Amino acid sequence: MDEDTCICNSVYNELRLEQELCDAVIIVDKTEFQAHKVILCNCSPYFRALFTHWSTPDCRIFEIPNVTPGMMKLIIEFAYTGFVPVTHENIQELFIAADQFNVKGIVQACSDHLEGQLAPHNCIGVWWFTDIYYNPELKNKASLFTLNHFEEVAAKSDEFLLLSAQELANLIEKDQLNVKNEKTVFEAVLRWIGHAQEDRREHISLLLSNVRLALMSPDYIMDSVTDNELVKASKECRPILLKAMEAMLDLRTRRFSSNIFDNPIARPRLPSAILLAVAGWSGGSPTNGIEAYDVRADRWTNVTHDEVDHRAYHGTAFLNGSLYCVGGFDSVEQFSTMYRFELATQTWQEVAPMHSCRCYVSITVMDGQIYAMGGYDGHDRLETAERYQPSTNQWTSIAPMHDQRSDASCTTLNGKVYICGGFNGSECLLTAECYSPETDQWTMLAPMGSRRSGIGVIAYAGHIFAVGGFNGTTRLRTAEAYNPQTDTWHAVPSMLNPRSNFGIATIDDCLFVVGGFNGFTTTLDVERYDVETGEWSDVRDMEISRSALSCCVASGLPNMADYAYPRSPLQFSDDEKEELES
Repeated sequence: MDEDTCICNSVYNELRLEQELCDAVIIVDKTEFQAHKVILCNCSPYFRALFTHWSTPDCRIFEIPNVTPGMMKLIIEFAYTGFVPVTHENIQELFIAADQFNVKGIVQACSDHLEGQLAPHNCIGVWWFTDIYYNPELKNKASLFTLNHFEEVAAKSDEFLLLSAQELANLIEKDQLNVKNEKTVFEAVLRWIGHAQEDRREHISLLLSNVRLALMSPDYIMDSVTDNELVKASKECRPILLKAMEAMLDLRTRRFSSNIFDNPIARPRLPSAILLAVAGWSGGSPTNGIEAYDVRADRWTNVTHDEVDHRAYHGTAFLNGSLYCVGGFDSVEQFSTMYRFELATQTWQEVAPMHSCRCYVSITVMDGQIYAMGGYDGHDRLETAERYQPSTNQWTSIAPMHDQRSDASCTTLNGKVYICGGFNGSECLLTAECYSPETDQWTMLAPMGSRRSGIGVIAYAGHIFAVGGFNGTTRLRTAEAYNPQTDTWHAVPSMLNPRSNFGIATIDDCLFVVGGFNGFTTTLDVERYDVETGEWSDVRDMEISRSALSCCVASGLPNMADYAYPRSPLQFSDDEKEELES
């Protein structure tokens, strides 16, 4: 609301409070409210119709039923001030009253409040509420919240137990259902049935047909699914289990053959987050290629946009639904520029440049701001650092590091920025330091066990992992982890392959390393480390072989399907449709 509007509203409200120039008296349950017709007309189509079509021009007194005086007071005050106090205690009654009188501003305020309060224990209730009081935007957000937090909802929510069989079937059949392990879905079905077993046991086949059984381990299928008393007692479950066994065989012999994505019992669900590998050095020159890794399907998808510049040795960050591409090198010049790609609308925009040109730059995000440190400006290796505030579109210099660093890598943990390794113009570094925004100071840490330039650094499992890189002689497979509590480094298992100048990120509780240079050539291979098992394992290769790329993880996207491996709409046979509808 602009300043002139606020002043105007303040004048009108003073007139109302002093009961001057009022031309309407609203009576609710014997309580009178003086008001100006034109102000109420501006607030609500209901009042406009009341004053212009449902009454004569000289009518001043209007009795309004089916609302409390307290709610009418809030509506009238909102009409004059543009503000309404939304609380946990009044929100349901306020929403209903605002819907009844079509006060869109209050409906929006209530929707915003409900969205901000969404939690695993209440998201289904909000979803039900929007079935009664039509609000498609809030309904969609409540539905997405339920899908994204399904594991917590299914385990702890009392509302979950009150779903109808068809509502639960509709929920668990969705690709967007966020579960790391499909057994979570089966166990949720058992919890729901167990709440009223005698009444609900007949629904086991309907619900089991929407569980992606073929994504479970064979041991779990045999021990926990086929041996379950509800499943064994239902003859309709037998063909479902048979189809699951056939799909599991196909899955393990052909590793995600294309028909798997059309099979409702084996189709991987959409991931809740996507790993993006952006640009880099490929085939002797920079590329603009962007690939997205779908961790549920173990597949890469090319999502390149032609508007993106070809660049390498840059940095990327994901913040507020956007991908930022920072600095870098196009084989001719070093860049200070930064571009923002809004992932929902798939549009690029150039935003404020850094104070310095920076290729071989280190980029991270903390507290809603992007940090850019070190790099090479075409003349010198830099110790300077700066941070970007999206709300003001401005870069601000922060304290310089102790060491000049290009080809370093950085991350954040517990409110501090950590940067490790790199190259100072004469040697590969084993030093590390951390930055505190509260003091605007850098503190030197215990040095790493190895010199590492072209290193990958990431916060994982409460430690700072320093992986791979170049020690001045060879590309490294080794990795080490820093404990901030003890200021010490310790060795962790080595990667399967040596690499420098690669992408690094954590997703799905694992650490991923992507591409890089292995000492002989750029590579497209990808591997991951699971701290629970202490092992590295291969995952699917990228399509583009490259080094000097940058990776980040994007989550919470409304259009996640645009970046996940393509899944065509599920097709059911007539028999399957009949079974689902029964």
